[in-house]
Amino acid sequence: MTNETRVVIIGAGHNGLVAACYLAKAGFAPLIIERRSIIGGLAVTEEIYPGFRCPGVAHVAGPLLPQVMEDLELPKYGLKPLGSAVGLVVLHPDGNALRIYEDPRQTAANDLARISPPDAEKYPQFDSTLRRLGEVIAPLLSIVPPDIDNLKINDYFNLGKVGLRFRSLESRDAYRLLRWGPMPIADLAAEWFKSELLRATIEAQGIFGSFAGPRSAGTSVGLLRQAALGEGGRFVLGGPGSITQTLATIASSAGAQIRTNARVIRIGVKNGRATSVVLESGEEIQTRIVVCSADPQQTFLQLLDPGELEPNFMTKVQSYRAAGSVAKMNLALSALPKFTGVKDANRDLSRRIQIGPDTDYLEQAFDAAKYGDFSPRPYLDITIPSLTDPSLAPNGAHVMSIHMQYAPYRLKNGDWNTRRDELGDAILKTLCRYAPKISELIVHRQILTPLDIERTYGVTGGHIFHGEHALDQLFAFRPLLGWAQYRTPIEALYLCGAGTHPGGGITGAPGFNASREIIKDLKASGKS
Repeated sequence: MTNETRVVIIGAGHNGLVAACYLAKAGFAPLIIERRSIIGGLAVTEEIYPGFRCPGVAHVAGPLLPQVMEDLELPKYGLKPLGSAVGLVVLHPDGNALRIYEDPRQTAANDLARISPPDAEKYPQFDSTLRRLGEVIAPLLSIVPPDIDNLKINDYFNLGKVGLRFRSLESRDAYRLLRWGPMPIADLAAEWFKSELLRATIEAQGIFGSFAGPRSAGTSVGLLRQAALGEGGRFVLGGPGSITQTLATIASSAGAQIRTNARVIRIGVKNGRATSVVLESGEEIQTRIVVCSADPQQTFLQLLDPGELEPNFMTKVQSYRAAGSVAKMNLALSALPKFTGVKDANRDLSRRIQIGPDTDYLEQAFDAAKYGDFSPRPYLDITIPSLTDPSLAPNGAHVMSIHMQYAPYRLKNGDWNTRRDELGDAILKTLCRYAPKISELIVHRQILTPLDIERTYGVTGGHIFHGEHALDQLFAFRPLLGWAQYRTPIEALYLCGAGTHPGGGITGAPGFNASREIIKDLKASGKS
């Protein structure tokens, strides 16, 4: 295609690549421009030390939208899932670990029956309730949110289908769905269960990636969103980066082009229409449309001239909450560490590992962040991906991927350039309570503060979801009310990143949904 007819996609993260695959298959061969030397955005697998490769930020693959898996046939192009959905083991200082299995009956019959028999009886009922509610919400993930002030026939049709699913629920479940969303996740967990370890397990699903504690209002929406996504993430051969590499292969085979080491510094606009992208090198690429997978604030506040947007719109963009609260530490280990309460290391440590044993622990970690600091006892979400994929580390050695909450983007005292190692020490000290000799095994540690995530991966505020998953920033409100349809106030400029519906995680849904709207507009303009 010529420069005047091509489609340019800014960013080769998984959503940009998903959109590229669909656009290329529809005959609109896009040019994907990536600022880094490697593709993948937050879904990358990188060498952190010679011979050791570890997930950069996201450490579990998916759950990709089933429609995306089906349409793009990722396994056919080389993606190799390793086993079933990733399980979970929640550690306690006294060694009383709780294992969560894919089968709720297995969860109830094993550790939970020993820890809290009443909770073991209730857990399968809770799981089945959550699955039913998730099935009702699931269709919302793959529809274009309506413009509340300008509803169209298709909006009524889509919402009507969801409404019919809602009406099919028993009255008790319907009441739960309406009630749960605005609730603090701690209240929801306490209504069902007595065990603090199990409560914390559920609460962690509501607060992950968010600047909110388990007692914060609206955190139950995170749990409902997870239920809508269905089956949890998986480990794949080569780590999360293999998903984006596979998507790149599919896009390229369909006609897309990818340029790396090419940073876009400005989107050119003429008469209210996006007409080009300008690179840091000074090169200007003329284009028919621009599709941006960057976060909303970066797109509107950094890549566009402020004069191109209405002041009221700019004010709303500036108010969009996207200050990160997650830090990352990646470890290269000489051997597999031993954890308290873990008897079968190969079985249990191949799951996700949670350190955050009770509600107060999680809330106190958030309290520190509220006042501009990080907790000396952080909530940790850990994987050891080399257990299921030995190719990530030398023989006998391992890599460990750790998400840490909470690490506020803005510190009250000092800054991340001077306190990075202090954060790493706090994470390591917490780990040592559960794996006493892990310090002796560390070959190398990589620490990514929210500031590092912003600088390295180009995400405003270092927010791994491109903005808070809160009730006022989801569905028709993501990123802004009236602009949730992937279009923007600039004609021929579209968004397709995690800052759009249905939000973050390696689902591919934003890229999938956006591509449908873009293809529809391109075909309509071709006929006119």
